[in-house]
Amino acid sequence: MRILAPLKDLKMNLNSQNKESKLAINGGTPVRKTLLPYGRQSINQTDLDQVCRTLQSDWLTQGPEIEKFEKSVAQFVGVKYAVAYSSGTSALHGAYFAAGLKAGEEVLLAPITFAATGNAALYLGATPIFCDIEPDTGNIDVKTVEKKISKKTKILVGIDYSGQPCDADELGAIAKKHNLVFIVDAAHSLGGTYKGKPAGSLADMSILSFHPVKSMTTGEGGMVLTNDSKYYDRLLTFRSHGIEKRSDKLVNTDEYQGAWYHEMQDLGFNYRMTDIQAALGISQLKRLPDFITRRREIASEYRKRFGTIDGIELLAEKDFAESAYHLFPILITKEPLAQYRKLFFDALRAENIGVQVHYIPVYRHPFYQDKVSKSPSNCPESDRFYAREISLPIFPSMSSTDINDVVTALDKVSQGLLK
Repeated sequence: MRILAPLKDLKMNLNSQNKESKLAINGGTPVRKTLLPYGRQSINQTDLDQVCRTLQSDWLTQGPEIEKFEKSVAQFVGVKYAVAYSSGTSALHGAYFAAGLKAGEEVLLAPITFAATGNAALYLGATPIFCDIEPDTGNIDVKTVEKKISKKTKILVGIDYSGQPCDADELGAIAKKHNLVFIVDAAHSLGGTYKGKPAGSLADMSILSFHPVKSMTTGEGGMVLTNDSKYYDRLLTFRSHGIEKRSDKLVNTDEYQGAWYHEMQDLGFNYRMTDIQAALGISQLKRLPDFITRRREIASEYRKRFGTIDGIELLAEKDFAESAYHLFPILITKEPLAQYRKLFFDALRAENIGVQVHYIPVYRHPFYQDKVSKSPSNCPESDRFYAREISLPIFPSMSSTDINDVVTALDKVSQGLLK
């Protein structure tokens, strides 16, 4: 078994070797004077005007903007139904509930995701089971899925990591074969495509997130997309305390019930989006094609200019997919991986490039290790991916100067740490 040098010793050696490199982490001048974040919303005057009109209207929540927003997104993606939620996490919770997930059942998913994709299963008393990933995309490896299916498996989740759609046809076929509900966590991929079809239209249910760093934003917010009317009905009531108001859906009826009458038919939650958020979403959706075009332009420029930089690899973009490029990950190639990833990360941050890591494998979180499963998840590619990954800045309002700064800083750090 090879023993790796302690990180502090490795860093000391590198620093002593590179005193003349003038890396900011070694006391040199940073490439940028101010921090460039890895993601940022784009809000213009049209967005502000739309929100202000809603603030001056009779409705701040549970009003007409919600339905307008839902219909607009459903039309954009090409599905029958869209149900707005207060966040991507609550949308996941709603989708798992609508699928009929119960305590003791299992949900299959990849571990390279935000913890919420697994947490939403725990909310319902179910257990997340982790399948390994493709090392070149970060998406679930289709070949690992059937090995993890058991009699308890209820849901198969595909995750569109970094904005690239997972292989929905292959995953959907597995789900159909084993009578599973197929859900796609499309929080990263709105505006992307799979075999020419819009991301978000490829599963029994797909969830979206409208967090500020995503393709478009409503502040916080999420949505579930589906073509199934039964899922739609359950999604509607779940987001509003489990309460049903539609007269044709009521269980108890008599001639003296009036317009006030409603029924709590399930134990739901207050997961409603506000009209203020929906108004912003309507405006942002009109700008989404331009957002995605700009993200893809930045990604293309990165791909062209990173080819001469040592110590990194880029993720593949599959022939069947057009990524929405929510993230632009790079993978460190220099061994020992975890140590060099930290060195690259710290050095880039010192140059005022606001890099991030996406993600800590869900099963590595202490809660999962202590409360969910003490046995290893056996996902070696996910562990290796985590040891290597760094996300670079990518968002629509990045300027040519910003892009140059990222390239310059990455080249500077590469030369400083690897020469």
